[in-house]
Amino acid sequence: MKAIPAIVACLVSVVPLMAEEEEKPIVAIYDLEGLISESGQSDPSLLGGLEMDSARPLTLFDITRSLGDAAADPRVKAIVLDVDDAALGLSQIQEIRRRLLSARAAGKDVWLYSDAYTNATALLGSAANHFTLMPEGDVSFSGIHAESLYFKGLLDKAGVVADVIHIGDFKSFGEEFYRTGPSDFARSQQEELINGIFEQIVSQVAEGRKVEPKKVRAMVDLGTFTASAAKEAGLVDALSHRTDFSKAVKAAYEGAEIDHRYALPDLDGPEIEGIFDLFKLMFQDEEAKGGKRDYLAVVALEGEISNESIAPVRAEILSLLKDERAKGLVLRVDSPGGSALASEVLWEATDEWKAAGRPFVVSMGEVAASGGYYVASGADRIFAEEGTVTGSIGVVGMKFVLGGAMEKLGISSHSTQRGKNAGADSMFRPFTADESKRVRESMLQVYGTFKKRIEDGRGDRLKGELESMAGGRVFTGRRALELGLVDELGGLGEAIAHVAKKAGLDTDSAKLLPEPKSALEGLFAAPEEPADDEIIRMGARRSPIAAALRATLDETQAAALPQPVRGVLAKVLRRTASCADGKVQLIGPDLRIQLD
Repeated sequence: MKAIPAIVACLVSVVPLMAEEEEKPIVAIYDLEGLISESGQSDPSLLGGLEMDSARPLTLFDITRSLGDAAADPRVKAIVLDVDDAALGLSQIQEIRRRLLSARAAGKDVWLYSDAYTNATALLGSAANHFTLMPEGDVSFSGIHAESLYFKGLLDKAGVVADVIHIGDFKSFGEEFYRTGPSDFARSQQEELINGIFEQIVSQVAEGRKVEPKKVRAMVDLGTFTASAAKEAGLVDALSHRTDFSKAVKAAYEGAEIDHRYALPDLDGPEIEGIFDLFKLMFQDEEAKGGKRDYLAVVALEGEISNESIAPVRAEILSLLKDERAKGLVLRVDSPGGSALASEVLWEATDEWKAAGRPFVVSMGEVAASGGYYVASGADRIFAEEGTVTGSIGVVGMKFVLGGAMEKLGISSHSTQRGKNAGADSMFRPFTADESKRVRESMLQVYGTFKKRIEDGRGDRLKGELESMAGGRVFTGRRALELGLVDELGGLGEAIAHVAKKAGLDTDSAKLLPEPKSALEGLFAAPEEPADDEIIRMGARRSPIAAALRATLDETQAAALPQPVRGVLAKVLRRTASCADGKVQLIGPDLRIQLD
């Protein structure tokens, strides 16, 4: 009997220790590097070959969820960011900034360290209450300088001619292939977009740092100033080297756990040490996506729209449609559009989802224009960031003429046809006047369908005549909200929260699908299977134009190009791939603003 009180006393003494262990404070560290993926699916470079990396990409979904958890976790006392090596787009910066402000509102400290004061670090640092700049840090807070590349000269060298027809004066896609600079319509549109984004940067930095907007503009117009001047102007809180910054964080939260992986997934991927590990990866079984509980699905459409790019997105939506545990869908759209046919095919899959009566919300990323807006138009609710580029409601007809390229190779052609318009799709000559007229007629039909999809999807939420918003005009997310093209300013986090509320689930039930994969895992992944009730599966045509450009710009020349130019050229090759799916295109200018 005497032993019982001793045991009880022992247990009582242990419980406080366990509680103390559980309540140990946490400092969550976010050291972001490289591109932050939307889909989590590795996309091998079109110019650089396949990188056999077993690490899977870090996604915006991962970061958004982790920062949300940190804001709600009473153990987390501070969030620390280092983003100097991150290539973040404006929409991603605005999303992360909003999550940091939520953490601040929840009583957390937000620390940010940077070696350089740029547009990106200025925006993120405006959400921090401890923004530290390296004493001799670079300052390049001088506004926005956007450059568009034009490829007529490259196409001329390859012997390729772009034959382009526009519906809408502002529908400027294709100009980069047949002009050496922008048209007046494209120039005015670009000016308006850049001005809108610049004003967002100024106002958000001014608001976060509690300084007057005119003072922020004055610092921008200085062009170059020192880190000390940035501190004197109130743009940063302190000047310090990394080692001293680290000491300050540790001293402020003495005894806290420094967690570099707080609520983030394991990105290391499968360990490959030999051939047997490769075999294991090749024949691994896919895990059930939904588990045994109800969940919300987040599916990302990333990049140009073609039959090839939408096939996995469409397959995922149709698969989710058959899973009763999938209670809501967030489609994350980060796309300038592409093939009109492929856009309609993906729209139909989202319409099937809507018909099932489950919530459907779109979250717009950096760009959700033309075909990207087409597939979003039927959503119950559309969220866009202030800096999202959207709209571009218009149609382009295009084909690339390869006759010159063939002649350079010593190949000539002779055609025989029956039927007046049988040769309209020939890649060896441009459209005739009569063929151009017929292509334009078919484009007008597509344009009518495009506007009907928007009118049916948006209804009385549109604020004005749709035609005044169409014609290829593009808008920032803030302007799109004023026009009723989107419903709310917000990002992926807000979209998930909205669907969760509609579905009666917690936001923690959201899953990014398909499950993110590394390039190596993607290489050995099983091919997409058609839905059980589908008799035929989608095909994908390869672009001969991309092959011609690769032949003209060999690997040695490509390697000599600056990395930003290589990235743009890879994007052009993807855009020619969408053109292989049909001559009618719903594609807008991919005006992404890099804020490094």
